[in-house]
Amino acid sequence: MAWTRNRPSGLVYRDPDQSHDGYTLFSNVEGYHATLLDLEGRVVHRWVHDEGVQYAKLLPGGNVLFHTVNPVHFMEAADVSPVGVIGGHAHALIEQDWDGNTVWEYRNDQQHHDFVRLDNGNTVILHFELLPDEIRRQVRGGFQGANDPDAMVGDLVREISPDGETVREWKSWEHFDYRLDVLCPLERRREWTHANSVSVAPDGRWLVSMRQTDTVMIVNPDSGDIEWRWGPGVTSHQHHFTMLESGNVLLFDNGSHRRGGPGHSRILEVDPETEEIVWQYQAEVLLAFISFMTSAADRQPNGNTLITEGATGRIFEVTPEGETVWEYVTGFMPAGRFGKTPSMFRAHRYAADGPELAGRDLDPSRWAAETAKLDGGEDPYEGSYTPYDRPENVGSQR
Repeated sequence: MAWTRNRPSGLVYRDPDQSHDGYTLFSNVEGYHATLLDLEGRVVHRWVHDEGVQYAKLLPGGNVLFHTVNPVHFMEAADVSPVGVIGGHAHALIEQDWDGNTVWEYRNDQQHHDFVRLDNGNTVILHFELLPDEIRRQVRGGFQGANDPDAMVGDLVREISPDGETVREWKSWEHFDYRLDVLCPLERRREWTHANSVSVAPDGRWLVSMRQTDTVMIVNPDSGDIEWRWGPGVTSHQHHFTMLESGNVLLFDNGSHRRGGPGHSRILEVDPETEEIVWQYQAEVLLAFISFMTSAADRQPNGNTLITEGATGRIFEVTPEGETVWEYVTGFMPAGRFGKTPSMFRAHRYAADGPELAGRDLDPSRWAAETAKLDGGEDPYEGSYTPYDRPENVGSQR
């Protein structure tokens, strides 16, 4: 999205005949609330937490599960990791009920980016872990920053029980191939893969996106085997890797360090059997759609795709033909490591009669004052600190 002097905020456009009906949940990466909007861009509900709300999902029954903000807000970076605070770090995973009461929490400063609540009540999370030196020395690619320590973190996927105990975990580096899993040469050697999404297929397999190596993979959580991998040479620092009902997979290809051409973002639907791209969306004006970090793509029941252009704080919905039928832009600008930014990690849409919202009061008139603040870009929950101007925290991506 081009950045203009009079940048629009709030609901920009809606085609009521073609947009998918529902309510959209979003939060700003460095903000303090998760906000639920109707299709007119009006607030119908909001959850607030004084430790921040950087990414949220609704659960069946109407509870919300969210990551609080980066742990650098609460401690020195050296207390979190020898390599400093990496983008996507979370201080805690919190579950609140509809009225904003905390009903469950999991505190672990190494969790990051994404989480999935399973039907059995367990939760799957992503977790940073310091790599053994013998592993770190064999990792190819990347560059060593002048002030970077001789340390590197890797990613593991962990399933935890409701009481926070580890049920099982998958250490990615134990299943990688140094010839295939090569760190992008434009990224610092502070972390190997930077997993930025985890989702669960209908058959229970884990879908994981590894940003730094341009790779998406399907993992058997029982054996630990990587059963399918794809992306290097095609994608560039992708996010939000999910499986569709058809068995195809969907992802947001950010294009941050795209080879052989200008950086641009696109949405890709891939058939894992043939590895063919069967559908894609990119802007008609190629460079009009680019998000260097964060971002997401959710397929809707009517075949449309809800897209979060994360870096610019824009959410929009496109038809299979690529026509934009709904568009919303946040006016919030919380202070983060890049200064003031409207960045979102992801937004999601939920049906009014779905298990997350059925029977809930979604009357926007009760939130009219909050809608006015929203449209004006006012965030009464914004913090006053800007921890990211520390040198050791500059340059990390989500």
